[in-house]
Amino acid sequence: MSASPVRRLRIGIGGMAIESSQFCPHRSMYDDFRVTRGDELLARYAWTRPDDALAERVEWVPLVHAVALPGGPVERGTYDLIRTELTARIRDSGPLDGLVYDIHGAMSVVGLADAEADLTDAVRDATGPGTLISAAMDLHGNVSRRFAERLDLLTAHRLAPHEDAWETRERAARKLVERLVSGRGRPYRAWVQVPVLLPGEKTSTRLEPAKSLYGQLSSVEALAGVVDAAIWVGYAWADEERCRAAVVVTADSPELAVTQAELLARQYWNARRDFVFAGPTGDADDCIARAVASTWRPFLISDSGDNPTAGGAGDLPYMLGRLLAHEDLASGRVTALHPGITDPEAVAACFAAGVGTEVTLRVGGRVSAGTGPHAEPYELTGTVTALEAPPSPGPAAPRGNPAYDGGGRSAAVTRGGVTVVLTERRRPFHTRADFGTLDPLGYDLVVVKIGYLEPELYAMAADWLLALTPGGVDQDLLRLGHQRVRRPLYPFDDEGFEGPDLTAVVL
Repeated sequence: MSASPVRRLRIGIGGMAIESSQFCPHRSMYDDFRVTRGDELLARYAWTRPDDALAERVEWVPLVHAVALPGGPVERGTYDLIRTELTARIRDSGPLDGLVYDIHGAMSVVGLADAEADLTDAVRDATGPGTLISAAMDLHGNVSRRFAERLDLLTAHRLAPHEDAWETRERAARKLVERLVSGRGRPYRAWVQVPVLLPGEKTSTRLEPAKSLYGQLSSVEALAGVVDAAIWVGYAWADEERCRAAVVVTADSPELAVTQAELLARQYWNARRDFVFAGPTGDADDCIARAVASTWRPFLISDSGDNPTAGGAGDLPYMLGRLLAHEDLASGRVTALHPGITDPEAVAACFAAGVGTEVTLRVGGRVSAGTGPHAEPYELTGTVTALEAPPSPGPAAPRGNPAYDGGGRSAAVTRGGVTVVLTERRRPFHTRADFGTLDPLGYDLVVVKIGYLEPELYAMAADWLLALTPGGVDQDLLRLGHQRVRRPLYPFDDEGFEGPDLTAVVL
């Protein structure tokens, strides 16, 4: 008699991912999200392919996934629409053994104090208690107790920049399958928050102490009985009680989980004053002056306060004004490329005028005007030097980032030595391809709305400065005006704040 075939596990895939600055006037709407279902959703992940080793054991059940470029808080109606679809698809899918929960961890929703906890409550209610849920998260997410206790497994990126983002999702999926195959059920999670909240640009794993703190996680995970170990630095540009660092160690033994979690939490706390910016810093004028005077080319400058991939509006013309205030750049003796200010009206005017035409525009401030002098539109007279209308994006490749597709049309306008790229939609400039027909290597300075440099920009830069500019993701947290974070909290509180309770709670 032949053996009965092994039942394939039914594992759903779904989630909602965005990080949202509550200090940004932008509001994230449904059209800002790339929503995938069915085969298009499965195509996001390499490990769902029929030739993957998991295929014999798992029937992957695509639910719905929504991902957006970071921005301002999500409008409540948009959130409710996505949450309702996700939970309905879970209920309609039939019994699930597991769920790969692909989220970010720093989503803010208008009217909610802990959006990921609210979403996870709804997801858990839909799956029922018997489904194991494994969350893959960004290390810049927030991990409240309410959120964590509804999950069975949770892990986060171990690199910043996030070169391991897809590896993190795969780890969450494979750990879930291992757990289900083993029959050991729900592991113990030791959770502890650390009263530290740092901007992402101070927590790059290229530098100490983050390099060593995160570098040891794989060794902790390798300990007998440990399932996973993760550290979250938190998201500094939301103003909620949950915003702070956190550690979760998942293990078969509660004692082991607690011991390792408390050790990691203590190390993080002890290192709090050792975190430094990922590169040399200065204000806008200082960074521009140093870059102009340097012989290194191209010299990159990060316009960090308006970084759209951290939640900035992406429409601030502040750096454009500072560039053109420098005589060498205004005269054309030194050249600079500055992508990309979001301004659909200015882009439309450039397309109507055509390449080679002189235009006078009020640039930027379409969303942010009124939030401060740095956000007022900048009057720019220059020549349209490039127009680009990229084709609509197709289905994302498994290793692509669909949140960053669809930047719409763009226009380049040159005045003196400064070429500014205007975009219809908020978008990043992280790779050579993002610049289109413009060659960043052909300019003396490249001034990008970003924080620490992503890998291709990092490789491109002959030298680099991080400009501490104003905006919705200002790196100087103390000038943002947090009101609802739980105090005491470093760096808002420092002197006399030496003995936090770092006792881990078993969930």
